Amino acid sequence: MNKKIRVLIAKPGLDGHDRGALVIAQALRDAGMEVIYTGLRQSPKQIVRAALQEDVDAIGLSCLSGAHNVLFPEVLRLLKEEKAEDIIVFGGGVIPYHDAVALEEKGIKKIFTPGTSTKAVAAFVEQAVYENLGLKKELLQPPTGVDHIGIAVHSIEQAMTFYGDHLHLKAEATVEVPSEGVRVAFVPVGNTKLELLEPLNEESPVAAFLKKRGEGIHHVAFSTGSLEERLEQLKKEGIPVITDKPKTGAGGYPIAFLHPKASNGVLVELCDPKQKEEGVKS
Repeated sequence: MNKKIRVLIAKPGLDGHDRGALVIAQALRDAGMEVIYTGLRQSPKQIVRAALQEDVDAIGLSCLSGAHNVLFPEVLRLLKEEKAEDIIVFGGGVIPYHDAVALEEKGIKKIFTPGTSTKAVAAFVEQAVYENLGLKKELLQPPTGVDHIGIAVHSIEQAMTFYGDHLHLKAEATVEVPSEGVRVAFVPVGNTKLELLEPLNEESPVAAFLKKRGEGIHHVAFSTGSLEERLEQLKKEGIPVITDKPKTGAGGYPIAFLHPKASNGVLVELCDPKQKEEGVKS
């Protein structure tokens, strides 16, 4: 991309602490963006005026005073008044989760809370600006659904005595995936399915899982598109991946795994079922 991203970092209201704002400003500069910092105690009107004068692509608001529910929406209102809604607004600070959700529903592109890595902030801002300009694929939407839940079992046949006899579910054809050392049976449940995983040998990762944790939930798989690009975006955000490039899973479509340490100990699989439906090879 040849476009040089310009970001305004601002401290609205009476908050007198700007260490976090300065850290983010430096992280964005390190990522190759041009950053303008307005300083402390700026009013929403001053911030919007500066954003228009500097012709920025995004505004980053930092607030520790608790006034985010008033100040952030006011910036959005003034941008709309100036017909400058194309400027992305993101924010951060000591902001409760429910407030963050409400602010994002009102139009703030993203709220970053304490603990978010600067790498994740920079990667998000870059992707959001390029998406906004139509220069990159849209990758910042949530998954379209849960494709399946993987369950590690010693025996698919034994496991189906419960799922079949008591929950009256039926398994689709069982398939072997030698590259992963597993037998797999998909069990449809409404608009998702269970994936029963039985190890083929002792070297199978599922065998190691069973030995360490016993039978139970092995992973959660989310449906998502643009899988290869999404993996690259996640790596930019600092998320450790197990699968560097998509590979074909038991369902016949591309899959990739993220490391459990990124998601509170849960092994997350990303998959693209539409690739199979459209006949596109991974």
